Amino acid sequence: MPDHAITSPSAASAVGPAESVLSNGELARIFHEIGDMLEVKGELVFKTVAYHKAADAIAHSPIEVSAAYLAGQPPRIAGVGEAIAKKIEELARTGHLAFYERLREEVPPSLVALLEIPGVGPRTVKQLHAELGVETLEDLRRAAEAGTLRDLKGMSEKTEQQVLAGIAALETRQDRMRLGQAEAIVETLLAALARTPGLLSIQPAGSYRRRRETIGDLDLLAETDRPEELVERFTSLPAVEAVIAKGPHKAAIRLLRGPQVDLMIMPPGQAGTYLIHFTGSKEHNVRLRGMARDRGWSLSEKGYQKLPAELPAEGSTAPDPAAEGPAAHRPPAQSPAVESPPAQNPAVDLRTFETEADAYGFLGLPFIEPELREDRGEIEAAIAGRLPELIRRTDLRGDCHSHSDWSDGVHTIEQMAAAARQRGYEYLVLTDHTASLAIARGLTPERVEAQRSIVADLNDKYAREEAAGAAPPETPAEGFRLLHGCELEIRADATLDYPDELLARYDLVVASVHVSRRQSREQLTARTLAAIRNPNVDVIAHPAGRYIGGRDDLDLDWDAIFEAAALAGTALELNGSDERLDLSDIRARRATEFGCIFTIDSDAHRTQELDNVRWGTAQARRAWLASAQVMNTRSRADLLAWVAAKPERLKG
Repeated sequence: MPDHAITSPSAASAVGPAESVLSNGELARIFHEIGDMLEVKGELVFKTVAYHKAADAIAHSPIEVSAAYLAGQPPRIAGVGEAIAKKIEELARTGHLAFYERLREEVPPSLVALLEIPGVGPRTVKQLHAELGVETLEDLRRAAEAGTLRDLKGMSEKTEQQVLAGIAALETRQDRMRLGQAEAIVETLLAALARTPGLLSIQPAGSYRRRRETIGDLDLLAETDRPEELVERFTSLPAVEAVIAKGPHKAAIRLLRGPQVDLMIMPPGQAGTYLIHFTGSKEHNVRLRGMARDRGWSLSEKGYQKLPAELPAEGSTAPDPAAEGPAAHRPPAQSPAVESPPAQNPAVDLRTFETEADAYGFLGLPFIEPELREDRGEIEAAIAGRLPELIRRTDLRGDCHSHSDWSDGVHTIEQMAAAARQRGYEYLVLTDHTASLAIARGLTPERVEAQRSIVADLNDKYAREEAAGAAPPETPAEGFRLLHGCELEIRADATLDYPDELLARYDLVVASVHVSRRQSREQLTARTLAAIRNPNVDVIAHPAGRYIGGRDDLDLDWDAIFEAAALAGTALELNGSDERLDLSDIRARRATEFGCIFTIDSDAHRTQELDNVRWGTAQARRAWLASAQVMNTRSRADLLAWVAAKPERLKG
C-alpha cells in the first residue's frame, strides 16, 4: 500500500549527478513525492493524480526511461502529458528537477505522512502547519492532547478526539489493498513476466484468488522449465523496491509503494496441489490435510506423501511438515524452498496431479471453487454433494444501478447506455440521485421528466436500429433498452424523497441511506424498513452504506432487515464497487437463510465502472449464491414483471 513518508535515498540527495543514470524506480519515487507534496499544498486533485499516474507508469515501464532520454530516444509513456514529460527529461538529462527541489523547501516531508490519518485531509494539514507549526505525527498528537486544535477555525473538541482516534487507527492498522488495486498490480506483473523464456503458465493465488474483500500480500504461482531465469526477471523488475528472498524455486519482493509479492515455482505438470496449498485459506487447507492424514497421506504443496505406518494419529503433537499453510500466512523468508519432486517415485510414494480437480478427487471430493475455500461448510457440502452451482459474471443480463452526468456521474446518459449495450446487456437501469442529495446534484421532479424524455428517445433509436439490423453485434436477441430509475434517498425522518405517484412511473427504484448516518440503531433500521416495505421501492442499494477502510457500516438490526426484505420481495444489492462490496459476503449468506433475493450492480459513475460487476459477482460467489437468487440474471421482461408484482406481494 502507498507509504507517504518521503525519506527515500533519492529524496535525501535530491537526485544524483547527470552521469548517474536514474532507474525507473528512482524516477517513480520522485514523481510520487511530487504528487504527495502537491496534495498537501492543496492543489487540484487532477494535478496530484497525474503525478501519481506518471510515477506508476514509469515504475512499470519495460524501457529504462532515463537511458532512453540520454540515448536521444524519448519513450512514450502512457498517460504522461507534455508538462510532466518535460520534467522527466530534465531529471533524466541533468539528475535534478528544479520544481521538485522547490517543493521540498516549501513542504516538510513529514507533513505528507499526516495525510494517512483517517479524516485528515490536505486543507487540515496545511492549516495545522501554518497556524500551529505541526510537522510530524507526534506534533499533532501533542497538540490534540493539549486541546489546542479547538482554537483553530472550523475545529472543536470533537475534532481533537477524532484526530486522536485517527492516529490510534493509523498506528494499529494493517495495510491492505482493495481488489481493484490488487488486480492492477497482478495484471502489470503478469504482463511483465509473460515473455520470460521457459515460462509455461503463471497465475495469482492466495486471498486475491479467493477474492477476499481486501488483500495483503500477493502470491504468484508459475510453471517453468527455466526457473532461474524467471526468478532473476522477477527480482529485477523496475518497480521492485526491495528483494526480500531469492532462491532457485521461490522469491519475494516488495514493490515500490506496493505490497510484498511472493513467487513460487511449480514443476511442470504438477500444479494441482500447489494451487490448492497456496490459494488457501489456511483453515480450508488444515481440513484437507486432516482428511489426507485419515487416509494415510500427508498433504503439502508438493503433493500427497504416503505416511509411514507408525506415524502418530491426527491430534498428536508430532510436527506436520506441511503445517505452515499458504504463503499469505507466513513470511516468505522463513518458508522452505520449493523443490521439484518427481511426478511418481515409488521410493517416496509421492502423488502429484496436473489439476486441482484431480488433487481434490484423490480425497474423494469434487472441485471446490476458490471463493468457497474458507472452511465455512464447503468441505461438508462437497462430501454430501451439496455444493452450489455458483453464479457467473456471464449470467448477468443487465445492471440495476448506474449514474450519469445528470447527477454525480461523469459520462452522459447515451454514453452509459452505449457502453452497457456493447457489453451484450438487455438493459441498464439509470438511477441518478434524487432531489435532497444536493451534493450529488440530485434531480428535481422537473429534471426527472426531462430525463425521462431522453430515455424514451434513446429507446426509440435502439428499437429502430434493431429493426433495421443496424444494432451492434453484441446486442442480444431481445434487444437492449435503457430503463428509467433513480437512487432514492431515504431521509432522516424515514420518509422518501419522492411521492409515490412519481415513484410509480419509474421502471425500477433503488433506495439508499446517505445522510444522518449516526442515528440510533432503531432509527436507522426504521428508515431502511420503510423503504423495503414501500410498494415502489425494488432494491436497497449498498445496504450497509460502507466504504471499506474509510467509513463504518450503518448500525442496523440486520435480521430484521433480512426478514422484512424476504417478506416484501425487495432485493438487497451486492454493490460491486471495490470500495463498498456491500452487502458483504457474510451478510449476504446470512440473508439467504431468510430467503432474500439480490441484485449485483456496478453503481457505475463512468463507463469503465460498469466492470464493477466482476467484484459484485465475486462477493456473490463467496456468499454461495446461485444465478436464480439474483434478479438481474433474469430477462428484461421478467425483471419488469417482478417490479410490477411488488404491490401484490405486499398484500400477501
